[in-house]
Amino acid sequence: MKKLMLGNEAVARGLYESGCRVTSSYPGTPSTEITEFAAKYDEIYAEWAPNEKVAMEAAIGACIGGARAFCAMKHVGLNVAADPLYTVAYTGVNAGLVIAVADDPGMHSSQNEQDSRHHAIASKVLMLEPSDSSECKEFTKKAYELSEQFDTPVIIRLSTRVSHSQSAVELCDRIDNGVKPYEKNAPKYVTLPANARALHVKVEERTRKLVEYGETSELNKIIDNGSKTGVITSGISFQYAMEALGDTVNYLKLGIVNPMPEKLIRDFASKCDKVYVIEELDDIIETHCKKLGLEVVGKEIFGFVGELSQAIVSEKILGKKNEVQTFSESVPVRPPVMCAGCPHRGLFYCLKKLGVMVSGDIGCYTLGATAPLSAMDTTICMGASISGLHGFNKARGAEAEKNSVAVIGDSTFLHSGVTGLINIAYNATNSTVIILDNSITGMTGHQQNPASGMNLKGDPALAINLEELCKACGIKSVRVADPYNMAETEKIIREELAKEEPSVIISRRPCALLKYVKHKPSLKVDEAKCVGCKQCLKIGCPAISIHNGKCVIDHTQCVGCGICKEMCKFDAITD
Repeated sequence: MKKLMLGNEAVARGLYESGCRVTSSYPGTPSTEITEFAAKYDEIYAEWAPNEKVAMEAAIGACIGGARAFCAMKHVGLNVAADPLYTVAYTGVNAGLVIAVADDPGMHSSQNEQDSRHHAIASKVLMLEPSDSSECKEFTKKAYELSEQFDTPVIIRLSTRVSHSQSAVELCDRIDNGVKPYEKNAPKYVTLPANARALHVKVEERTRKLVEYGETSELNKIIDNGSKTGVITSGISFQYAMEALGDTVNYLKLGIVNPMPEKLIRDFASKCDKVYVIEELDDIIETHCKKLGLEVVGKEIFGFVGELSQAIVSEKILGKKNEVQTFSESVPVRPPVMCAGCPHRGLFYCLKKLGVMVSGDIGCYTLGATAPLSAMDTTICMGASISGLHGFNKARGAEAEKNSVAVIGDSTFLHSGVTGLINIAYNATNSTVIILDNSITGMTGHQQNPASGMNLKGDPALAINLEELCKACGIKSVRVADPYNMAETEKIIREELAKEEPSVIISRRPCALLKYVKHKPSLKVDEAKCVGCKQCLKIGCPAISIHNGKCVIDHTQCVGCGICKEMCKFDAITD
């Protein structure tokens, strides 16, 4: 039986069929759906961890405990989990350990275009790269076999296009390997320097064996079309090359991208007059080929930035530009905006009005940086808003403390913001931190978090009390504000900025898109009172527009939050 599946869904199916028992992840586009689909199988325990480091450590503990384990994350999440990754590469596994990391070429939903193959190389961990949904499932199953055969964690590298495209997947039965016995083995699992030195020797020997394995593995595939032109590629780039070049070239499709084979690549190249390397982001395969003394053409024509495509491959290799049909009309751009009724809108309007420096973070609230609000100064990485504000205030002194805040979501605060808040309390800056508590992890599609009161399956769970947590971190002044009440929110911000102590404001209002939220009726406009001042446009609500010089509210979008009503000085907006 076959089923059309997303790449992420196919990975989850591979977990099921492989007998995976424990999955721990942190949501991050484009990897999120893997764990959501895995949770649908009763045989797999699945959870959202507070962050990727915790998720990987939980998976490591499960695999040492004898259960096949898994964790997933996006590429920047692997930075957070790098510490345990580099050490479990030394210790190896008991039962199989598979890690999925989804890169985001083109930065569809990310702050950088990091190439995760660098982490595989640096940590000396086996990495597989599927090119479609069928391979996503099969490579996942193979990854568990290789993990246990070579005593290594295995990374499956995905990308946005592989994760979120669909292709047919053959469904097979689950093979349950049970739970392996656990035996105390300090030389293997306790990485004291004396033990780690011996383990490193084993890692190098393992790498040598994996290179040998790759020379004949079915994961590395040659497609010989009798051409004198060769293409070495992997992942989604293979699909682009196949569509653009068809059977006019020979292909070496690398399913194992670390460590890569040597003899196989040399033999393939020796039969070609010219060899192209087609890969997204960095020149990993190309550099490996050049280390082998091969002349290949790669990044000098394809570059290091953004996604590839069939059209790019065709143009760069065949010199053919695809004709693109365009509209004769000028289509206006539609940048992303916060949803109508978003609780963050009122808060950011207050911050803009106050003219404060805003140290920002990762989440849907990052849209507070866009016009017309334009109320965010920095966004670096998860949790950096709080730590960054502390450093900013240490650098600029007391005057800055009165005119700067950090903003961070509830999920992001629990992910990596807590330690920054402890730093503010411990190393003493009078910094004001605003936690945007919308009761959910919004940006990645409404996943639960430790403060939401439910677990991954939607069952009741312990809800972290943010007020008590902040106080336990050493913050005495903790206030709660309703961002739908902008006058009160502005008053609280002013009061907390004026204090000679660190403080936290919790801006609390559930995400407008949550199903349980009951909205008020759409607001209306009294045209007779509207003077067309356009003050209501300054909050950037997508439900508000101007027509014939008057404010118009789209009743299909408006949720009656009342922010625009509060702004209108002419009482033109009514219930």
